[in-house]
Amino acid sequence: MAKQKFDIADPALAADGWKRVLWADQEMPVLRSVRARFRKEKPLKGLRFSACLHVTAETANLIRALKAGGADVVLCASNPLSTQDDVAAALVKKEGVSVFAVRGEDHKTYYSHLRSALDHRPVITMDDGADLVSMLHQEYSHLAGGMMASMEETTTGVIRLRALEADKALRIPIIAVNDAATKHLFDNRYGTGQSTIDGIIRATDVLLAGKRVVVAGYGWCGRGVASRARGMGAKVVVTEVDPVRALEASMDGFDVMPMKEAARVGDLFITLTGDMHVIGKDHLKVMKDGAIICNSGHFDIEIDLKALTAMSTKREKNVRNHVDCYTLPGGRRLFLLGEGRLVNLAAAEGHPASVMDMSFATQALASEWAVQNRDKLSPQVYDVPQSLEEWVAGIKLETMGIRMDKLTREQKKYLSSWEMGT
Repeated sequence: MAKQKFDIADPALAADGWKRVLWADQEMPVLRSVRARFRKEKPLKGLRFSACLHVTAETANLIRALKAGGADVVLCASNPLSTQDDVAAALVKKEGVSVFAVRGEDHKTYYSHLRSALDHRPVITMDDGADLVSMLHQEYSHLAGGMMASMEETTTGVIRLRALEADKALRIPIIAVNDAATKHLFDNRYGTGQSTIDGIIRATDVLLAGKRVVVAGYGWCGRGVASRARGMGAKVVVTEVDPVRALEASMDGFDVMPMKEAARVGDLFITLTGDMHVIGKDHLKVMKDGAIICNSGHFDIEIDLKALTAMSTKREKNVRNHVDCYTLPGGRRLFLLGEGRLVNLAAAEGHPASVMDMSFATQALASEWAVQNRDKLSPQVYDVPQSLEEWVAGIKLETMGIRMDKLTREQKKYLSSWEMGT
């Protein structure tokens, strides 16, 4: 019996999805440049790729670039609530890609889709949270010997994979795309900053001005959200466990306090840490009536949902789209957005295409680099080569009409010399 070639919500959505893909493409000139060269040179010809990513219009344009380069691509969702069903249909119908992604899929279906991606027997994988690579190591370890590399797109995923490397259990080379400056400095800060606020406002229609917004985590994603919330008039509190980041948040002008204190005063809580139970039972106990809670870290474990459910006397789903109301003893109500999953994708459309342009161009070029260097790579976590970063940044500047200075020969000599003093 032939294996199923795709699993999507509705193929009839393809036309609407294709419009969305083309709209995003307009804002992705760097990736378009990569796609044009890939189409001519076919650097990925005949190679099997399996990608576990958010199935959005921006991701669709990455998949188009890989296909243009000759890759045979299978795509599955990296989050049950991030799939845009019309985009999934467009990739199947317009591009002939095997897509396994349905918005709102349950736990069993999510993992069956990961298995479908690995059944493709990929030599390159792309991951957004390391679920695909984790499954490869646990259930599909026989594939590891034939793997050239995997690209990891998220902070959470890189943390997991560096832990795998530290345990000497990593069996394939990893390219930490997330750690590229052209990814985390822009995608994490500006993309997450804007799209998280967008998701919250779409879900709740609340006015942020005057609200006390608690941002858990002051990494690049937290920095972006905190600055955008302040820009809309919110009073921002940052919680942190890293003393350097806590100090930075304070010097950036934000209040810094433990979550136990912030929980008593916050109106809106946003987690962006990549860790579990950042908001736990003790915090939920003291939150004020009407507090709104959401997550913009990768997985839905940042908020202790089991504790929230156990504490509640009643749960009302969808009191607004993507808003669930939990009533606690005494009548206090807490509002959870997007079931605790990524609010920017559960309640909105994810990052703007123009910022994903750099991330996905870096992703595509890193995969090409991995193929070119496959005989030199060992099972460890690699940074994206500086030359790729500079090319992506340079093309992005050109498309924005921005010019910059260049070092003169004399200046280059001075910077490389120890003999020339003041």
